[in-house]
Amino acid sequence: MNRLVSISEAARTLGVSITTLRRWEANGQLPAVYTAGGHRRYDLAKLKPDMFLAQNGAARRTVAYACVSGPEYVKELERLKLALESHCTEQGWTFEVVTDIGSGISCRKKGLKYLLHAIVEEQVERLVLTHKDRLLRLGAELIFAVCAIKKVEVLILNREEVTAIEESLTVDVREIIAEFNARLYGSQSHKNQKLLEGMRQAVELA
Repeated sequence: MNRLVSISEAARTLGVSITTLRRWEANGQLPAVYTAGGHRRYDLAKLKPDMFLAQNGAARRTVAYACVSGPEYVKELERLKLALESHCTEQGWTFEVVTDIGSGISCRKKGLKYLLHAIVEEQVERLVLTHKDRLLRLGAELIFAVCAIKKVEVLILNREEVTAIEESLTVDVREIIAEFNARLYGSQSHKNQKLLEGMRQAVELA
């Protein structure tokens, strides 16, 4: 007797997302049975994980990502891109380089959002970075966890100089101070202003 399972169980069986299953159904690759209530059901006996995962994996690609904190580091960004392109080319991978110019603590950068969407949609086979902090200053481990769930290999080249990291970190700290300043400005507290001024001086001396 055939065993019909829900879309969530079918997705777990195949190791793909629910979105991918819906796309396969729309393309006629994996037809579903519908209940009287209109719910999708899949015949577990007819699911073929190897066939579908191989087909899905063939479309996945290597994505190399680099980010610098501001326009003043454009030359550094070009150096990072060259390092990533050289490594991926040497390995013979089909790859795409995604770059951002913006704070290393911001999750709203265009390139980063594009990368995350591609990972979630299972379009990425491998993520290549020059250094972990070039992905995200705070929260990189969470993205790595998503990569693990989506079976995305993460490769960190570690070719970046410490001095360059420290320079971009200074920019990020300034942005944090600016955010605090915006939130505390309304109070006009002398104590708050003195604290912020001390933070600015510490950053300048770092």
